[in-house]
Amino acid sequence: MAVRTCSSTWLTLVCFTICFLVGCHGASDTNERQVYIVYMGDLPKGDVSVSNIHIGMLEEIVSGVASDVLLYSYRRSFNGFAAKLTEDEANKLKGKEGVVSVFPSQKKQLHTSRTWEFMGFNKKMKTSIIESDIIIGMLDTGVWPESESFNDTGFGPIPKKWKGTCQKSANFTCNNKIIGARYYLTDGDNGPEDFISPRDAEGHGTHTTSTAAGGLVSQASLFGIAKGTVRGGVPSSRIAVYKICWSYGCSDEGILAAFDDAIADGVDIISLSVGSFIPFDYFEDSIAIGAFHAMKKGILTSNSAGNSGPTPGSVVNVSPWSLTVAASTIDRKFVTKVKLGNGQIYEGATINTFDLKGKMYPFIYGGDAPNLTLGVASEFSRYCFPGALNATLVKGKIVFCEYFTDYEGVLEAGALGAVFQDTGNKDFQFSYPLPFSTLNVNDGRMIINYLNTTENPTATIFKTSQDNNQFAPFVVSFSSRGPNPITTDILKPDLTAPGVDILAAWSEASTVTEDDTRRTRYNIISGTSMSCPHATGAAAYVKSFHPTWSPAAIRSALMTTAIPMTSNNNIEGEHAYGAGHINPLQATDPGLVYDAGEIDYVKFLCGQGYTIANIQLISGNSSSCSEETDGTVWDLNYPSFALSSTPGKSITRVFHRTVTNVGSAVSNYRAVVNAPPGLIIQVQPSVLSFEYVGQQQSFVVTVGAELGNSMISGSLIWDDGVHQVKSPIVAYASIML
Repeated sequence: MAVRTCSSTWLTLVCFTICFLVGCHGASDTNERQVYIVYMGDLPKGDVSVSNIHIGMLEEIVSGVASDVLLYSYRRSFNGFAAKLTEDEANKLKGKEGVVSVFPSQKKQLHTSRTWEFMGFNKKMKTSIIESDIIIGMLDTGVWPESESFNDTGFGPIPKKWKGTCQKSANFTCNNKIIGARYYLTDGDNGPEDFISPRDAEGHGTHTTSTAAGGLVSQASLFGIAKGTVRGGVPSSRIAVYKICWSYGCSDEGILAAFDDAIADGVDIISLSVGSFIPFDYFEDSIAIGAFHAMKKGILTSNSAGNSGPTPGSVVNVSPWSLTVAASTIDRKFVTKVKLGNGQIYEGATINTFDLKGKMYPFIYGGDAPNLTLGVASEFSRYCFPGALNATLVKGKIVFCEYFTDYEGVLEAGALGAVFQDTGNKDFQFSYPLPFSTLNVNDGRMIINYLNTTENPTATIFKTSQDNNQFAPFVVSFSSRGPNPITTDILKPDLTAPGVDILAAWSEASTVTEDDTRRTRYNIISGTSMSCPHATGAAAYVKSFHPTWSPAAIRSALMTTAIPMTSNNNIEGEHAYGAGHINPLQATDPGLVYDAGEIDYVKFLCGQGYTIANIQLISGNSSSCSEETDGTVWDLNYPSFALSSTPGKSITRVFHRTVTNVGSAVSNYRAVVNAPPGLIIQVQPSVLSFEYVGQQQSFVVTVGAELGNSMISGSLIWDDGVHQVKSPIVAYASIML
């Protein structure tokens, strides 16, 4: 599509809107160089210079000096490189022996005082003796090391297993809490405000890191809002920082370089709250590639599910060897009240950090303040678009706008504050650089009537207050939904965790919000970026009690102990919340786990149609696909069960599973099945008996479903009277097949 041109203020606005919705791209040149990722699987055996192999491959296809186009050589934990190539050069590499995939690098985007207590995980929870040996690798925008959340008072020496480094920088120092820090910068990623170091200029990385592993900080708040003690899931754990995100995004080549280092450095858990467009191949996705090699080394990768909900099939980071986390609410919500001159008070949904102290100010309707100089009519100014308002009429007043677009129009016009009528979801809130509240349509109509019938209307906007959210937890509207776009019969997301209105540490180089001048040490933001580190912290907590458990065992423990949720608050059911809401304390004692390792995923990949040559490159061994190893998706030892077909069909699937006893040595588990109408579930055998810890038992689940156009949800619980090992069973009609 050709680049669109715009000639006037209003056409510009329309054009930008169209470009945002459908995309505006110029013509591409196949001879223009861009960054490509060349993934080559596991590291070669023996004393081989991987970098020389990469240079040699480039010399064969690139005109000029190969080292000039090579950006990263991945050689510590897996094999591959990133280079600036033309499309023709990239296509030549695709056919070379030893290459699994070649794909263009994309810019991925960045997807508290109450949250841990809400999950029953309070400051008095039991801790393990090795918690301070747990190292969490945070791949994000860096960190603000001086934050009180990262104070290392009382920490002992750095764990001996650590093999990483604190990359030298004039403005960054590690300590016994932040034990390592690296940054990965590609030309064009950074803006003038970025620090060329692991230091966080944006705030996102500081926020996620303190949520996962920050120490206890009392009396934290955002200008008095949400005051309380903030902490991470494992306050005494160590942090390794890998800065992959800059002003203009998070490049695939940097993400893979960070995985390459983090795996070799010796982290225990990797947390990654970024994502982008939905990939349709696991090995053309940098995060899935990195997570696969992390899994091989016993490291679980915790991923955010994405912020494109509630659109079906929008979930990202769906590899079966990762943990995919949706975002849900906690039992706290923020409200911002608006009071009119007639005494009426309306409850809005924002985070207003400004205190007008109840003073009443002139109140004006945006439709009564059109910018006639630019030829703006009242039918446009009532929406308060940028440039639409008459600054002379608006300055120093509170403005009412009929439709929520953004705050920029009222801010540039000099308004004191703004009240917007908003038809969107009210299940999460934002901060703004001026007093601000959004009201529902009915309240908005009442305000319009007040403005139209009052000679000198006035209003005030109160500072945000805290209220109880009686419906929590439910999955927030922005959280991406399933079904899984790559493998429809693996349920994603895996589970949900708090991700709405989360208070956590913030970079003091960043402001509270855009177009603001105020700095803060703690900020409130929402996203699956916030839920992911909650799951990361929970996973690290489980790991501290069970250091030898595999990534799959830890994920299983988190999923099978999750608190069940219902479709009453989320019509998408398990496609919104997976196995349910995370329950960290219970996850340390799940009773049974669904374990899986590299060989299980290799069988899965065979069943997904990957070639023997590519599987051998990925695994680094002589793995082959045969009738014995060609595993179906339904036989992957996953803690959830999913089957899909086209609408209106009857379908039957057989699932083979194996559980490992991690509870009482001698125990008997009985299968408890919940099968609603339309779903038939049979389990053989229906009783599993164990005689020692570590013993494995296998069983078969046969599921039949009569599919209409919706989802049917059931469950299987293995119950020994102490442990309830819960798995969702989901049958659904999919248009993605």
